[in-house]
Amino acid sequence: MLASLGKGGPANSEFKPCADVPRAGVLLALPALLASGLWEGTERHFQLPRGYYQLAHIFLLVAFLALARVKSLEGLRYCAPGEWGKVLGLDRAPEVRTLREKLRLLGQEQRVAGWAKDLSQLWMGQDPESAGVLYVDGRVRVYHGSAARLPKHYVSRQRLCLSATTDYWVNAMDGRPFFVVHRPVDPGLLKVLEEEIVPRLEAEVPNQPSAEELAADPRLDKFIVVFDREGYSPDAIKRLKQKRIGVLTYHKHPGPDWPESEFEVMNVNLACGALEEMRLAERRSTLSNGLEVREIRHLDAHGHQTSVLATTEGLSRGAVAAGVFGRWSQENFIKYMRENYALDRLISYEVEQMDETTMVVNPAWRKLNTKLHRLKAKLQPALVRFGAMNLTETIEPKVGEKFLHQKANLRQELEELQKEIQICKAQLAGVPRHVPIGQVAQADRFDRLSSGSKDLVDTIKLVAYRAETAMAQVLREALPEGRRGEERRLLQALYASEADLIPEPDAGILRVRVHYPANAMLARAVARLCVELTATETVFPTTKLRLVHELADGQPREPEESEPESAEKAGKKPGSETLASLL
Repeated sequence: MLASLGKGGPANSEFKPCADVPRAGVLLALPALLASGLWEGTERHFQLPRGYYQLAHIFLLVAFLALARVKSLEGLRYCAPGEWGKVLGLDRAPEVRTLREKLRLLGQEQRVAGWAKDLSQLWMGQDPESAGVLYVDGRVRVYHGSAARLPKHYVSRQRLCLSATTDYWVNAMDGRPFFVVHRPVDPGLLKVLEEEIVPRLEAEVPNQPSAEELAADPRLDKFIVVFDREGYSPDAIKRLKQKRIGVLTYHKHPGPDWPESEFEVMNVNLACGALEEMRLAERRSTLSNGLEVREIRHLDAHGHQTSVLATTEGLSRGAVAAGVFGRWSQENFIKYMRENYALDRLISYEVEQMDETTMVVNPAWRKLNTKLHRLKAKLQPALVRFGAMNLTETIEPKVGEKFLHQKANLRQELEELQKEIQICKAQLAGVPRHVPIGQVAQADRFDRLSSGSKDLVDTIKLVAYRAETAMAQVLREALPEGRRGEERRLLQALYASEADLIPEPDAGILRVRVHYPANAMLARAVARLCVELTATETVFPTTKLRLVHELADGQPREPEESEPESAEKAGKKPGSETLASLL
């Protein structure tokens, strides 16, 4: 009662013995969540007013909901609050209205951006090799509401022009995300890359060569960025090269095919670990601005040649091909997040006014440009008709007079169209293409969706995805060769499974006893995961209880012939990584 009035609280998590708690399997992800940064600097960036729920409870609940595939906050309305409360060590979880209010208080854009920046630096520091080659790509996020007026974007997956905003993702080669840049008004990939992403990467990417090392070795790059044809620009590629940033991209104007005799069969190691045979060839090419780059082509089984440009000299031909053709990992990540984590779903329907200094396309310029395109569309068929009007034989005078009259009318129509086009071009040259939105009439202005709460929830979802990825890597080693690739489906079932919670305060332990899986093969994989998770000695936030994970019989089953001194007999390959090292 005192907490509800703002005069008491917050409550600490206090676990009681519980059997068959629904979705308590998500507690297996807690070590991975904390190691992935869920509680990294959180108290430094966020603060809640006095109340019943602590900051840790809100962050843990949002992460657990994401892993359990509860795809919206509204979905919590149909979950038993007492059961989710048991998972958090409370008598009940917050209801939807309370959770939305807490997220609104926490979702200040500057604080969320600061926390996301710290997480990005943490992730890059944990895996500096992955931060050396980065995928950059834009993604359109469609808006289906009616409360806001947003710019139109072409959505390729729906083949429609819809109201939307644009997100620019920066991912590692295996698809794991580092950060995302939101742009309510899309200026294009190149502008965002050069003005926002590259300066941030120059400040955050670890292990960059020093100025002395760069001066001593002209082959060195600070890091390498990979993007698609949207970012193709010889001038932009030259500017990035001058900054000693490597570029891998597709050639937009590759020219004629090369002779098939130039192509060699090479084994290419992809980021996913697969080995693929590719027929590759390489030449030195000069772009339209005189910049000399490497051009590498791939010849597929149908005879089609795909051209790739590289400004970096430090990568082999196969590594360049693996970097560019492995961009599907980023596409798969975005698709997976959209389908499993509801990345497109809005958290708040609030609408804000856009900053008046934001540059947008001038409505007057757009109107003239549309008129110019329509006039050109009329001119071309009229020219075709005029050129086709010819007399090849002698005809009667009346017919010839009618023909001359029709051709004269068409000629007059062509001259009027050409005159209108010239006038329209002159008018268009005198109108600026982009203007600040503050100079645009109120009826033509765009709105901005309130993004603080959504950015916070999306960042927690990124932490959950990285935690799931680390757990999937452990499960992949424990699964038989023929069943690898199913680890994420197994984890989804594990997060949704029931578990027994057995606190042992005297021993300082919270025992999470997962129900036995469907078969012995899965049980062995889950047992391996439980051993790895328990070895992290993770303490549940706001308590002093160390988590111990086990199967329902109380004894974590190691694979057959388990002996600590023999890695091969314990079911591990020599040199295999533990969960702690993967995180």
